[in-house]
Order: sequence, then structure tokens, then C-alpha cells
Amino acid sequence: MKGKKIYDKGKGTTNPNERDTFLRKAGPQLPLAKKKPRNVMAKPGLYANIHAKRKRIAAGSGEKMRKPGDSGAPKKSNFVAAAKTAKPVKKRKYAS
Repeated sequence: MKGKKIYDKGKGTTNPNERDTFLRKAGPQLPLAKKKPRNVMAKPGLYANIHAKRKRIAAGSGEKMRKPGDSGAPKKSNFVAAAKTAKPVKKRKYAS
């Protein structure tokens, strides 16, 4: 396993002799998990795509919205899934 980083199962010792002994007794080593990059942008959601298309139509693109049931049109399950990931609506505080 030369060159690969290994997880030392929490031993955390700075003495190389102790660490080597622990690693020999620990058995098979687990490779470190790769972290996902933090700055990856998520794809726009269903409603963002609908609003973008409506904006293009209003600008005169010549496109038309698909009718429910047409191939490629969002199904009811797509709207249910989009509702699960929707951000909660914040309540406004009004000044008295």
C-alpha cells in the first residue's frame, strides 16, 4: 500500500514505532474516503427550467410549452419530487 493514505483507526500517536506496531496489528487498512468538492453547482430544478422557458417564450423564441401527457413533459412524479426539495417559505416580520 505504498503511496496510499490509510486511516489509522484513531490511534493518533506521533511515535513512528508505536504507530507501525498498531498498523500491523490492525489488520487490513481502509483507504481514506475521497471528499466531494464543495463548490459544485447543482443543476437547476424543474421550476427553474419552467420559468426559464416561459421567459424565452415571452421574449419571442417561438417555443411552446408541452401539454400534460406529451412525451418529454414533466409527469406528476416530477412535481412531487420537486416539492420535496423546495426551500421552505420564510415568514415575513412586519413592523407594528
